[in-house]
Amino acid sequence: MKYLNGQEVRLGDNVKLWSDAEGIVVCSIDTNEYSKEYPESEWGYLKKGVLIKSPQAGLIHYMEPETTMELLRRV
Repeated sequence: MKYLNGQEVRLGDNVKLWSDAEGIVVCSIDTNEYSKEYPESEWGYLKKGVLIKSPQAGLIHYMEPETTMELLRRV
């Protein structure tokens, strides 16, 4: 999956989801990147997209980026 600016969404990215909501990419199924807490063995069945963990919204599976989603920081 890519941000609207064309950059690839990567594991560990800090992202703005919408006003007052941020999150961290905990796995990118598209790039085969998984964190220890969200391993491929548990989440690979989704086949596409990314998982983002947000304090405001919990765990969200995105197959396509939202128009408000943007990269804040990359580690």
